[in-house]
Amino acid sequence: MTVEERPRAATPARERSDDRHSVPIFEARPGSLPGRFAARFDSRHPALVFFLALLAGFLLLAAASILLALLVVHVLLPAGGLGLEGTDESVNDTLAQHRTGTLTALAEVGTQVGGAPVLPILVGIVALVCAFMRRWLIAAFAVFVLAVESATYRVTSIAVPRDRPSVHRLEGLEVDASYPSGHTAASVAVYAGLVLLLTTRFTSSLKKALAWTGAILLVTYVALSRMYEGMHHPLDVAGGVLVGIGAILVLLFACRAAGSAAERRRA
Repeated sequence: MTVEERPRAATPARERSDDRHSVPIFEARPGSLPGRFAARFDSRHPALVFFLALLAGFLLLAAASILLALLVVHVLLPAGGLGLEGTDESVNDTLAQHRTGTLTALAEVGTQVGGAPVLPILVGIVALVCAFMRRWLIAAFAVFVLAVESATYRVTSIAVPRDRPSVHRLEGLEVDASYPSGHTAASVAVYAGLVLLLTTRFTSSLKKALAWTGAILLVTYVALSRMYEGMHHPLDVAGGVLVGIGAILVLLFACRAAGSAAERRRA
């Protein structure tokens, strides 16, 4: 029998399945921060390591968001020479002056796309499917990226109140919870977060570009809808983008730490 005719060694089904469903972005590099964090809790269950990393990341994100809110609301905006406050309000004034029935309906859809019920339903479906497939880290990422974002938004808006735009508002929410934009932050956390996981499996640059274009367009749609409805200023939207990105980073850290902990237990 020649070398070419020799049968190939069978690859275990579990190994093939893990390779097919793995998420490369969850793999911690040797000596990285998630790996060192997991090493501090050697022999602990990966789920415990995940939640400890999640808590630590959330506390850091919340503190950073509050500090940024203090800088924006109490330092940058009162500094009249910068002209930020006038520009922030003028954008909402312009959008309010051009309201129409069609644009208002579109803005209402944008609000739904960036909040309840769309995002909770989407996250729930992703989590259930991944749990059924026993892809626990992906399920945890989908659920907790939205939870971390929501908690950070709520803590920041309570700690640093900012009045919403002075135009007529199309929703009856709290008047002093303008910064940051929770809908924008949630859109970034969920849509960009899921696209980030999805595109790690893509080899085609075109597919990656299309996926990211879709995510960016969705986030932009939500942000414009919230400003059109008079619920947030442009700076609030910018703060929401940062919170959403921060939530993604927190979940990546927690998932990598949990994955590293699982590897250490297997070793």
